[in-house]
Amino acid sequence: MYCKRHFYLSLLIGFFITSLTAQNNTSYWQQEANYEMDIDIDVKKYQYQGKQKLSYTNHSPDTLHRVFYHLYFNAFQPGSEMDVRSRTIADPDPRVGNRISKLKEDEIGYLNVETLKQNGKKIKYEVVGTVLEVELHQAILPGEEVVFDMEFEGQVPLQIRRSGRQNKEGVELSMTQWYPKIAEYDFEGWHAHPYIGREFHGVWGDYDVKIKIDKNYTIGGTGYLQNPNEIGHGYEDEGVKVKNRGKTKTWHFIAPKVHDFAWAADPDFLHDRLTAEDGTELHFIYKDNKDSIENWKKLQPDTEKLLQYFNKHIGKYPYNQYSIVQGGDGGMEYAMCTLITGERAYPSLFGVTAHELAHSWFQQVLATNESKHEWMDEGMTTYISSLAENEILEKGEDFPLSRAYQGYIALANSEAQQPLSSQADRWKFNQAYGISAYSKGALFLSQLDYLIGGDLLAKTLKRYFDEWKFKHPTPNDFKRVAEKVSGAELDWYLIDWTQTINTIDYGIKNASQEGDLLNVELERIGMMPMPIEVEITYADNSKELHYIPLQMMRWKKPGMEYIHPRWAWAVPTYQISINTAEKIVKQIEIDPSQLMADINRENNLKKL
Repeated sequence: MYCKRHFYLSLLIGFFITSLTAQNNTSYWQQEANYEMDIDIDVKKYQYQGKQKLSYTNHSPDTLHRVFYHLYFNAFQPGSEMDVRSRTIADPDPRVGNRISKLKEDEIGYLNVETLKQNGKKIKYEVVGTVLEVELHQAILPGEEVVFDMEFEGQVPLQIRRSGRQNKEGVELSMTQWYPKIAEYDFEGWHAHPYIGREFHGVWGDYDVKIKIDKNYTIGGTGYLQNPNEIGHGYEDEGVKVKNRGKTKTWHFIAPKVHDFAWAADPDFLHDRLTAEDGTELHFIYKDNKDSIENWKKLQPDTEKLLQYFNKHIGKYPYNQYSIVQGGDGGMEYAMCTLITGERAYPSLFGVTAHELAHSWFQQVLATNESKHEWMDEGMTTYISSLAENEILEKGEDFPLSRAYQGYIALANSEAQQPLSSQADRWKFNQAYGISAYSKGALFLSQLDYLIGGDLLAKTLKRYFDEWKFKHPTPNDFKRVAEKVSGAELDWYLIDWTQTINTIDYGIKNASQEGDLLNVELERIGMMPMPIEVEITYADNSKELHYIPLQMMRWKKPGMEYIHPRWAWAVPTYQISINTAEKIVKQIEIDPSQLMADINRENNLKKL
């Protein structure tokens, strides 16, 4: 009797705890996907055969009755969503245009799943464009691990967008989004987005990949090469003689705790290595082109400087290796590597490297959901890489993000703006997406400098990386870190800047000096609130900075000498009176730092 009662009591307690966990949005979990893949590449036909073993662990509190895979290469077929969207959007990406619609059978991309088993038993599936919909023969319970065995075949498309063969610089294979990849499932559910043109979201895991390819090809990309002395191509230990036997070689890579695997291959690749001061091994794989080799050599020590900058200002790069590989159609970040086009003037080559390397922190380690929060990755990357470029290239720019401000303000004054929270593929204009994700996203951080100060912003970035690396943070997670670091209430800022198209516009409505008293009337014209800094310049060129806290921020910026009563958002005007102590006022300016993205600065300055 006692044993049975104890059993039911334990069961009830266990159910209660599980229910609490399932309903508590603050309890964190993430899925796990470990891949083993054997790939055989036919470089003449640009086709390949693949075997994939996926060990998938359901760490969620939910029972899964189906799963989804991404089949990205299917986008490169006439009539695909990427093709149709590119031909119907008002401002198509010129790299895509109508090119997909013109691909021939031997030029298209595809991923065909030939067999799929769950724990050894065949299961049903359906290909729907770039997504594989899989019905499980047995549900995956919380905490359960299952093994999916798949055989598949693929064809590499002509290089159009990110992936493909024979890019414009002659790189034979840019292999990104090239394998069937399980979709992310998190606290919001499945993220099985079709591949229409934007970026990605993935599940962390360990990758063990073997690639059999023509022996003359050099591969660079994700992962640590396990058999360098068998492969050669600049990877082997010093003094080792590599014998070329047979027509093919098998490259064996292992990549721990990544959410993607990418690579590029070419018979004319050169390969250089540089070991950074912190021990990170930097690889540079690029075409043997006499017109660009000098720039690729110059890039190598500068890349180490970038690594040091990001380590200092964000956090320690967690892998032992990073590769910069020539390929693709511009620049795109992947796990432990980037693919970039390499025939550029040096400032451009350095700039694209700075941006893509910074992604290794924001997208490959923090890994926000780019389909929903593209600005968190692109914007934060733009912010930090702009600062890094300015310092390392010694540009001496007082305002490295000036172009980002200009782009955003032009967009905000147009009718094309959408909220930053818009799903990445559902923007009316490509240009609006680009300016929003990159420029407006960067301004989210730059304005935090205005709101809480540079020192607290720097601490916020480091703490954000430290607390949320390998955890897929959301916008609210970043906001909460900033609030904890600063003590300010910032919900209003996150909402207005990312979930609305409200704009900032403050102006000086009236100003007059009567004796020792300066009377200033300010007005809020735009819908978005901000704390206000007003600089008074006197005839002797001395200056005073006056600070008006925002009431809903519940906070005052440190280091401000002249602090006025708080301004409530609902009140459209605000008056201050300043004792000028017999000084003559020369001019009054709202936000002399210009860190606030005021869409009309003409009413920010008034001369007396």
